[in-house]
Amino acid sequence: MIQRYDNLLMIYYSGTGNSKRVSEWIAETAAEKGMKTCVASFRDFDKEMISGFTGRTLIGFFSATHGFNMPHSMLKFLFRFRELRGSDIFIGNTRAGMKLSKFFMPGLSGLALYFPALVMLLKGYQIRSMYPVDLPSNWISLHPGLRPKVIDSMFVHYRELTRRYAEKVLSGRRVFLKAFILLPLDILVAPLAVGYYIVGRFIIAKTFITNEKCDNCGLCMKQCTTGSIVLSNGRPFWKLSCESCMKCMNYCPKRAIETAHSFFFILLFALILFINPFLSEKVVAFVNRHLSGSGVAYEVLDFIVEWGVAIMLYVMGYRLMHWLSQYRFFNRLITVTSLTHWRFWRRYRAPGKILKPGLVK
Repeated sequence: MIQRYDNLLMIYYSGTGNSKRVSEWIAETAAEKGMKTCVASFRDFDKEMISGFTGRTLIGFFSATHGFNMPHSMLKFLFRFRELRGSDIFIGNTRAGMKLSKFFMPGLSGLALYFPALVMLLKGYQIRSMYPVDLPSNWISLHPGLRPKVIDSMFVHYRELTRRYAEKVLSGRRVFLKAFILLPLDILVAPLAVGYYIVGRFIIAKTFITNEKCDNCGLCMKQCTTGSIVLSNGRPFWKLSCESCMKCMNYCPKRAIETAHSFFFILLFALILFINPFLSEKVVAFVNRHLSGSGVAYEVLDFIVEWGVAIMLYVMGYRLMHWLSQYRFFNRLITVTSLTHWRFWRRYRAPGKILKPGLVK
């Protein structure tokens, strides 16, 4: 099929490097076709990077998937993006694939493809493709990183599939099949995506802590994808804007960053067993007294109150935990009760070389 484009602009959101790598694979294929390419992260992109583009441009947006959705900071970027309005675009995501024996298992996208595509369509861009790539899951707060041998085999496998996909989309073909194969399951997890976006990402952001190995080298703060790590009381502190991309935890050279699992579950049990039942009783009494016992009013108000209190509890509890962590005994207690502390809980690293943001060929 005849090539339709002269230029390719790839903009990505990536924590540990998966989406960045996919963007590079697609750009490599475009360069082999003689197209001028620009690959940049959403934080580094500047319209001056594409000032030399002439002719038709295809734009690709590739992102990690967080909580079955595109990360908040990448969504904000898409809402603000106005360059080359009316151009053809494609949306892609990396979505926590796994491997069982010789079988490559797909992850789920949830809303990570469909909602961004709708946003860009309403802004006047032409959607040519939506495409998920099932690179290894890196969310080691929930599970250990995969073995390096498995990671390498997955990258080899999905690099080949991605380059085949790139050949199609760069030649002007519409490619949607893979994005819709698991649509029923993506619809099922859509409520989780909404819940994570409204509440979950704030709570998870308040579970990271440094152990006694931390020497304040500043690497985590310097490399944070969203600039969400600051120094407080002489120790790294994670702000609510943290997207839980796991870059800091996976790439800390001292393995000094942990997820405070004991802290998370103690507060969770307190919410489920004591705080939420108490709040529900108060909400019922309020609705019966002031809102004629409306079931809809109860559901809405109960959701707002319970989750609002949960966020407040985690924010306040995290500040207390962070302050106490300066004391060795408490820091050690939190560390040894964290699954990420133990050697069997592997970190995740994407293999191989990664190009610098903003590289234009």
